[in-house]
Amino acid sequence: MSKYWNKKINDAEPYVAGEQPKEGRKIIKLNTNENPYAPSPKVAEVMASFDIAELRLYPNTDGGKLVQTIADREGVSPSQVFCGNGSDEVLALCFQTFFEKDGNTDLPVLTPDFSYSFYPVYESFYDIKSKKIPLREDFRLEKTDYEGVPNCGIAIANPNAPTSRAISLDDISYICEKNPDSVVIIDEAYAYFAEPYVTAVTLLPKYPNLCVVRTTSKSYSLAGLRIGYAIASEELIEGLKRARDSFNSYPTDRLAQIVAAAAISDEEYHRECRAKIIATRKYTEDALKALGFTMPESSANFVFARPPKGLDAGLLYKNLREKGILVRYFDKDVLRDYLRITIGTDEEMEALVAACTEEIKNVQNS
Repeated sequence: MSKYWNKKINDAEPYVAGEQPKEGRKIIKLNTNENPYAPSPKVAEVMASFDIAELRLYPNTDGGKLVQTIADREGVSPSQVFCGNGSDEVLALCFQTFFEKDGNTDLPVLTPDFSYSFYPVYESFYDIKSKKIPLREDFRLEKTDYEGVPNCGIAIANPNAPTSRAISLDDISYICEKNPDSVVIIDEAYAYFAEPYVTAVTLLPKYPNLCVVRTTSKSYSLAGLRIGYAIASEELIEGLKRARDSFNSYPTDRLAQIVAAAAISDEEYHRECRAKIIATRKYTEDALKALGFTMPESSANFVFARPPKGLDAGLLYKNLREKGILVRYFDKDVLRDYLRITIGTDEEMEALVAACTEEIKNVQNS
């Protein structure tokens, strides 16, 4: 608390990011859903050829080549693409533009009760009422739960975080149809890891109230670059631009724009990395299940795993950390029984399985 802060800052409960380890200690980092592989080689090429004199100039406010690259990849008009400083900024602008109470209604935004933990931060910070829609058994989202509930908007991560489960395009269509006066945000941060891959972008011609949000942090290995984007109708994108230009007209820098464009344009490399992560996820799921772990079927680059009976998730998290393996633990409600484990390289996941095997043996022998 501070007498120099306003009430909003004093009352805020900021988002807590996954631990970023200090340099020096060798760590297997499986706690923040980063990609274990380097970005596309095309990224190195454009960085090597970048003229640093260009940094004296402001970047293109609308993303320039990056927006065109995304539009070409997705088969939409550039006027349907909006870029920001990571998908977190894009989501924050979405909440302000479409949901914020003073600019909309006094109705709540609907989100799953267990979902991306930045959503409640936005709701609180922007004074948005919220209503949490319970997930069904095994963290399943039921589309009919979003029907007939008064709201000012809906935000759903697909696949969901931290539960890893995905919903179908039919489910998304149903939710959009039943809420025609509300913006429905589908946060596809992990969509590329679903098998098969599907995207709600294909539904945009039918639903002007649909906004799809993406990131380059996960499947494109650019978490350190901070580029996210939204794809939606021209009407929704224009609203996001108005919000951006009332806050910061230059959110994505010149180098970031060309680097992200290079990564997105290298579809072959993207497919290769995606396939490796999906294969390693399958190994990890099978290996952990053989040890007695349970988990919902994952469509993301992580698994949401419940340790076998007798092995406390919080204790396992601490013991893994002592062994130099970081995973994510959420100490609240039902989530405290699970660990969210990012899919790393084959060698990293083998080390994780070995460490879990050792922990189980210790419990059995105690």
